[in-house]
Amino acid sequence: MPKYDQKGEIAAVHEIKKKIRLLNLIVTFVIVVLFLVILRYAYHPVAFPLDFLPDISIALITGMVFVLALIGLYLFRMLSRQAVGIIREYGSKLERILDITSDLREEMHGDILLEKIMDNALSITGSEAGSILLLQDDNKLAFTIVRGEKADLLLGTHIEVGKGIAGWVAQKGLSVRIPDASKDERFNAEIDAITGIKTKSVLCVPLKTRSQIVGVLALLNKTEGQSYGKTDEDIITYLAEQAAISIIKTNFFEDQKNYEIHLTEMILGAIDVHIPEKQGHSRRVARYGNMIAGMLNLPEERKKKLHFACLLHDIGFLKIKSDDAYKKEEFMRHPVAGYEMINPISFYSDIAPFILCHHERYDGGGYPSRLKGEEIPLEARIIAVAEVFDAMTSHISYRVPVSLDEAKEELKRNAGKQFDPELVELFVENVKV
Repeated sequence: MPKYDQKGEIAAVHEIKKKIRLLNLIVTFVIVVLFLVILRYAYHPVAFPLDFLPDISIALITGMVFVLALIGLYLFRMLSRQAVGIIREYGSKLERILDITSDLREEMHGDILLEKIMDNALSITGSEAGSILLLQDDNKLAFTIVRGEKADLLLGTHIEVGKGIAGWVAQKGLSVRIPDASKDERFNAEIDAITGIKTKSVLCVPLKTRSQIVGVLALLNKTEGQSYGKTDEDIITYLAEQAAISIIKTNFFEDQKNYEIHLTEMILGAIDVHIPEKQGHSRRVARYGNMIAGMLNLPEERKKKLHFACLLHDIGFLKIKSDDAYKKEEFMRHPVAGYEMINPISFYSDIAPFILCHHERYDGGGYPSRLKGEEIPLEARIIAVAEVFDAMTSHISYRVPVSLDEAKEELKRNAGKQFDPELVELFVENVKV
């Protein structure tokens, strides 16, 4: 939200109030002058203290009134335009910052998010250089994003919290505007020594939420030798607050993604150990599934879900004794068992239906629910094609592999029966082993 001053007023509103007070002063002056002139001539007996005013004609008095009115009108219009200009400028900047923060909230990749924060901050303030320093576990600030000449020299370097202007901001959680950094006792000349660039004006704000500080946003050397103003600080402080929220969100998302990847690898390892004959099968199914997804131009998010569904489509075998895995009744249990294992896990729940349905047949003769045609999720139909193709062509111990052409012909023979005919046609024309 907009920045407020010590009296709780928005900075732009404070400026407008100053203009209105000046206008009121001018109008009051005009009214008082007119009152005194009228009193001097209309009520002469009681207005003797005003006898020092020279005698002038009614026409001249009328002229004075007219001129003063014109001056008041001109000043009123001028100050009104200035007030409207302040509102328009502030509104424009606020609208821009709202668009930026909306974009930041939608960004889920931490590195891209930081780049956007830095670039927008430089653009809004007209700064020559800047950096984002993130707080590390060892209570140090790391230069994570740096812009400006010789920026690469600072990337990855650290400073202590409490040291230098950025360290002070991180420690206190307060913003600072400094017109000449060299005259500030908090200035750390070591940074300039590394880059060889002289720091002049500085605007440094904390990246913080109500509960924590995640880093610091530092902007240097406003262009044309100007100093950073209150409006710059207001806008960048708001941007920094929104950026901090987005940074925390993307960190959580990336931690979750990392957890998801490692958990998936653990499950795949367990499947390979549990049923050695299937070693590498899930990864190959994922490879073919990705091929089909690319041929269909599926959206990236859908491709991702398909990829994990391919990797985990046989997870249900972990609930079946390895010696019983190829007994018909036990084998037919693995889609339901896999669904029951995956569905309660929030970041896997979206792919659970694909695992449940990957042994349904296009003609309705599959299991567990005897779904038919497009009643079967597209992703499950893709897995069905990819899984059977890998089973036919891979060197696994329970069957002798067939040639690529033989596998293609087998898929064609079962198109419209076991498999989606459109997927088969697309796959056999483009598959690469």
